[in-house]
Amino acid sequence: MDNWNWVGTLIIALDALLVIGVALRVMLTRHPPGSSFAWILVTLAVPFGGFVLYLLVGERPIGRSRHQRVLEYTRHFRGWLLPGHQAPHPATAASRDFDAMAAMATRLTHLPPCAGNTLTLMSDTRAILRALARDIAAAHERVDLAFYIWNAGGAADEVEAALIAAAARGVVCRVLLDAMGSKAYLAGGGAARLRKTGIRVEAAMMVRAWQMPFVRADLRLHRKIALIDNRAGYTGSLNLLDPRYFKQNAGVGEWVDAMVRIEGPALDALRTVFAYDWILQTGEPPAQESATLALPALPPSVVQVVPSGPGVDKGVNLRLILEAVNRAHTRLLLTTPYFVPGDALSLALQNAALRGVEVRLLLPEKNDSRLVQYASRWYFDDLLAAGVHIMQYRGGLLHTKSITVDDTLSLFGTVNLDMRSLHLNFELMLLVLDARFTHDLIALQQSYEQDALAVEAGLWQRRGLAARLKEGMANLVSPLL
Repeated sequence: MDNWNWVGTLIIALDALLVIGVALRVMLTRHPPGSSFAWILVTLAVPFGGFVLYLLVGERPIGRSRHQRVLEYTRHFRGWLLPGHQAPHPATAASRDFDAMAAMATRLTHLPPCAGNTLTLMSDTRAILRALARDIAAAHERVDLAFYIWNAGGAADEVEAALIAAAARGVVCRVLLDAMGSKAYLAGGGAARLRKTGIRVEAAMMVRAWQMPFVRADLRLHRKIALIDNRAGYTGSLNLLDPRYFKQNAGVGEWVDAMVRIEGPALDALRTVFAYDWILQTGEPPAQESATLALPALPPSVVQVVPSGPGVDKGVNLRLILEAVNRAHTRLLLTTPYFVPGDALSLALQNAALRGVEVRLLLPEKNDSRLVQYASRWYFDDLLAAGVHIMQYRGGLLHTKSITVDDTLSLFGTVNLDMRSLHLNFELMLLVLDARFTHDLIALQQSYEQDALAVEAGLWQRRGLAARLKEGMANLVSPLL
């Protein structure tokens, strides 16, 4: 019996040491207070298991070899081939706001804004995939693709066929797919068909079992980038998938997305981001290429490419979005599928509404993550009380990620307004000063609103106790999402 008491005491002492270790670690690594307390609570509530969970997903290590590649890239390729193409634009209130935001983003990412671009907003998924296939079919030198998901079927197969045909005629083709998001495509016949024709296909953020204590397994390459020669590029929310063939049994309807087709010197920055992702996974340095010429775009379309992700990230997504919200004077339109903003962004949205800005937040009515959906709804009370208009889209899973400020500035790309996008994933956002593009983006957001229901503050206050408890419990774990 004494031996068993000794073993029990040893187990209790060991668990206590692990709890103390996690508490010290979250303080030393400057976790946000909510995240710190959540991890300490989990470690206390789940003996040993909480420590293992923290070891797996509590921090953001990308692995020693990847970290060394990040440092090497940053040292040798910072501002790689980016002359800027800065063209003067009228000194308006909008341009002053843009310039201030761009200055901050440039200091954090070392990618300057570029004028002389042509942007085309596209919102029909199958039309986007077919346009991408046509651009690939016209490629002469190189096609680079980086996507979170490639799902076979429908119009996505037209992109695959165009890529295979391009490789067959001598075009250099490289494909970078997230190891988790594109798991089925990488393991199935899709990746095999590409490799058979000489296309380089690499899995991003692959973590093997033995690496899991040292590399966080749930860090994802969430970017969507397509680059065709020096001629055209795409980015936005759409993965390489036809929504008619994707998650049909999820009960959320078809996914609804938007992309932007880019011509002009912003392609240089997109190419730099792709080169970063490629070297991060393969160790292969980027090729030296000629810079893309500015287009005679009138009025000038100024675009800044803003990447983010673990390794060297300084919270650029959250900083830029907060700055955009704080600079709004008249109207702020936000569209996102996943909304777990945290206290800082939630308070900024409330403040904008309280100072008289029309703040309109558009979310899907149904989400493919119940936990995120309930965590999102926890914020509704304070937002509604401050005067924020919240609408829920009923036409499917609205997956577009966009923000427009005062009908003049735009933020558009892959960034969701949730903890994962703002702090964990490798993401990509465009900061745009372009009246025509912003007008088109506002029109798209308003078209979404036509198929949305407003959340009425009075009705929302009368929701049941069960819903409130689910929201509260989801909020407790939201720092860990």
